[in-house]
Amino acid sequence: RRNQTLIVELILLGFGNDPELQPLLFLLFLVIYIAAVTGNLLIVVLVVSDSHLHTPMYYFVANLSTVEICFVSTILPRLIGSLATGDRTISLQNCYVQFYISVILSNAECLLLTAMCYDRYLAICHPLRYNALMNGQVCGHLVAWAWIFGIAYYVMLHIFILQFRYCGPKEFDHFYCDFAVLIDSFCGNTRILQRLAFYFSIISNIGVFLLTVTSYIRIITSILRIPSSTGRQKAFSTCSSHLIVVTLYYVSVITNYVVPLINPPAIVYKIMSVWFAVLIPLLNPVLYCLRNKDVHQALRKALLKLVAFRHR
Repeated sequence: RRNQTLIVELILLGFGNDPELQPLLFLLFLVIYIAAVTGNLLIVVLVVSDSHLHTPMYYFVANLSTVEICFVSTILPRLIGSLATGDRTISLQNCYVQFYISVILSNAECLLLTAMCYDRYLAICHPLRYNALMNGQVCGHLVAWAWIFGIAYYVMLHIFILQFRYCGPKEFDHFYCDFAVLIDSFCGNTRILQRLAFYFSIISNIGVFLLTVTSYIRIITSILRIPSSTGRQKAFSTCSSHLIVVTLYYVSVITNYVVPLINPPAIVYKIMSVWFAVLIPLLNPVLYCLRNKDVHQALRKALLKLVAFRHR
């Protein structure tokens, strides 16, 4: 039997106690956090302020950037604070909150990427009916269902977790509260909870993954049928950024599901978690800004307005 003492505080070991490494990690994650929040917030501001970006694709991009801001803000501030102060403790309640928010945001992100894929499919494969099929009401419904699904998954998981009591251990060799780290720490038979979460995640992710792959097969087929090379290049440029983002996302998701099955060292799982929870939110605004002429023009207009305002 495990220790039945009530545990109200956990210790996340993070990246060790090396005094020379801690300042470097602090600066690294602080720069990443500022860059990720600034980049995603810039996209949201540009989409809201520039009328030329009031299209379904940029509506989804702005919502995805909002999710990324919330995601990194759920994980990185606590990590940065622990690196600065050396305090690695977190209350059990705050650990649950961090875990539940990350669950909601990760599911919403997955479905937003799928909605963006559906938008590109309609734009390329059904251009004449695009405005009718992808109107403002449809966009609002797709975004709403992304959040509803994420919240519903959290509620289902929370109902099952309420049936168990946390028994320990008190220390975890990780830098944030991840379900894969906490699941073995509940009293009782947690196999049902493990299988439920695993199978539900696999089914939902495989479902949207197959939908995404099918859509892009249709998209690429339609692009290859365009007679002119200029037309093919222009059509592919409208979905290339999203294709790169989706590829990076699913590679990280598949890796996070497959690698833990072989019980890798803790540092390997930490690196995977950094890629999924930290670097992906940082790369999304970079990919959408650097590879998109519309965003370049909107940013140029915003800078010119800012310069004109300062001269006044």
